[in-house]
Amino acid sequence: MINPMQQVVIATRKRDSEAVITALQDAGVLHLKPITGGPLSTGTLVGQDAQHRRDDERLLARAESTIAELGAYRPAPAALPAQGEWASVVEGAATPVAALAKQRQDLQADLEVERTYGDAVRALARMVGGLSRSRRVALVPFLLSPADNIAELDAALRGALADRFTMAVENVGANRVGVIATLRGERDAARAALSRARLGELRLPGRFDTLPLADAAAELDEIARHGADRQRQLNEQRDALAHAHGPALYAVRDALKDRVAVHDVRAVSARGKYSLAMQGYVPVDRVPALQAALGQFGDAVSYELHPVDEHHDEAVPVQLRNNGYVKPFQTVMGLMSLPKYGSFDPTWVIAVFFPLFFGIIIADIGYGLLFLLFGMWLLGKARRNEGWDLSFFGAYVPPATLKDLGFVTNVMAAWSILWGFLSGELFGTLGEHLGLFYLNGDLLNSLWGWTGARYAAEHGAAHHGGLLPIVFPRLETGYFSNIALVFSLLFGIVQVLWGWGIRIQQGIKHRDTDHTWEGIALFGGVFGLIMMAFATRAGKDFGAFSNFSDPRVLLMYLGFAAFVIGYLRVFSKFPMLPIELLSQGGAVMSYSRIFAVGLVSAILAKLCSDLGWSMYEKIGVIGILVGIALGALLHFFVLALTLIGHIVQPLRLHMVEFLNPTGFNNETSPAYNPLRRLSPAQSGGQVK
Repeated sequence: MINPMQQVVIATRKRDSEAVITALQDAGVLHLKPITGGPLSTGTLVGQDAQHRRDDERLLARAESTIAELGAYRPAPAALPAQGEWASVVEGAATPVAALAKQRQDLQADLEVERTYGDAVRALARMVGGLSRSRRVALVPFLLSPADNIAELDAALRGALADRFTMAVENVGANRVGVIATLRGERDAARAALSRARLGELRLPGRFDTLPLADAAAELDEIARHGADRQRQLNEQRDALAHAHGPALYAVRDALKDRVAVHDVRAVSARGKYSLAMQGYVPVDRVPALQAALGQFGDAVSYELHPVDEHHDEAVPVQLRNNGYVKPFQTVMGLMSLPKYGSFDPTWVIAVFFPLFFGIIIADIGYGLLFLLFGMWLLGKARRNEGWDLSFFGAYVPPATLKDLGFVTNVMAAWSILWGFLSGELFGTLGEHLGLFYLNGDLLNSLWGWTGARYAAEHGAAHHGGLLPIVFPRLETGYFSNIALVFSLLFGIVQVLWGWGIRIQQGIKHRDTDHTWEGIALFGGVFGLIMMAFATRAGKDFGAFSNFSDPRVLLMYLGFAAFVIGYLRVFSKFPMLPIELLSQGGAVMSYSRIFAVGLVSAILAKLCSDLGWSMYEKIGVIGILVGIALGALLHFFVLALTLIGHIVQPLRLHMVEFLNPTGFNNETSPAYNPLRRLSPAQSGGQVK
């Protein structure tokens, strides 16, 4: 559910404003809303307040850059130095860290040059010998790719220099390196000849550019021999600096962030010569914390709480408050935008139907057990307070998120295992081959015969003897496909109509007649289409339109009447509503994905198990090992290829087909982001 909010306006004396804001940071419940306009000053700080803010921001930036250069993880909490010592603490760490960072940067650049140019420079140094230090001879090194024509360069040089040059070329790896030697005064002519041959001079970066080739080669040899050791020494020095300065530096950084936050609060408040006023929102269940924080100031602070205007206030923040089973699914909701305040929170719907749809699609005991193991692994890491480093995706999953993901995965696994028992699937048809599951024609006819489908066992087509009967045989496509398809579409009928019902409810709640009648029109139209499909047996009997003894026909006309009335009421606002009605009929059909994607998954799993089992039947004992290895490999490959689709399809059905009718995707609200303290709370709400 969406946590209800109250709006609060706070007024205090300007001289007490820092203490009041600090107390609000300690409480951590007030979501601020900027004040604009009015008789008091708002917006950018000026005068002495602006100078204090610049000083704090400058020191904070220095601390942040120093922490970044240290590259240290956050250490254990340390005592906060006195405020007068903050600048010396930051500078005491920043000066040696900056010097060390310069050394590490220079060494890294040298190592990069050695990796890129080392072999080429050493080859050039061998070719030129002592000429690299000559005062009369100029050397112009260059690189050649395998496709470059050295004869073209030779011709260009002869045209420019006649015989006043010499050239040497040597293979280095996949390419070639060469050098032109000529008189120093004719270096530019040699470079021009290189350009005419569509080649470029080899120029070394940085400090190596001015060194003779022999000296450059010697430097690069030294870097190759000792660079790694030097880098390790510098890293050890950095770790020592992080250990020595990190705790105090982090403490000061957090305190500076809190001070900058105080300036930010002043900037979004209304300021007079002697007073300051701020406004914001606080969750109803956190009002006592706000009152306790402000109560300590007595008459020095005045505040007023009143209900928010959810119909017109666009800035009311949203905090989702769900407990128990539903709360972990807020992680799944994180893939979507937040709902509009005062509207519908679909988290509990996703908590119920998302794992159910996933379980129907997978419907395999073996796959479900694999997901269960993965979920337990995630929960184990969370219990050990370990995160999950997904550096190849550029992401890190913290322990709290792993706990939620582990719970959600286990729920998905439970539904997969349950539907695996109903469909009789254990890694596809392995359960049937082992005699765990079998098809009982009499049982199936008693369960599903009311649909008109009759199961007739064919000799050798399936296993008709075993331990547990299959009650949802989706792999029996010739007999059960229509039943499984309609079963999937029933979820679409429920969710699409439910979505338009929510639109009607929200329209009535917010006194929005346009959306109310839009919801009535499309609820009635979709309902009429559904009744028409059932009454005419999916379009096979249009003569049913005149069969008024059939209640489905009466309901169909009632639904279409609601559509016509609603459409006439909102024609000017939604003239394309008939097109939208057809689209919503397609939205119901989209739920066939549950059947189609699941059936494809089951067929692929069946092929994997049947192939592995056939190896056992044809080869014997050796075939057991071969079949297990082959089947396991194929199952892993199939699951890896299809897993994303199995997760995305249920999410898509909720995000598009279900939530679009509710209006969820049309509007959103900002996330509840209260003013909070980073550094340890100080007595009396004061910052040292």
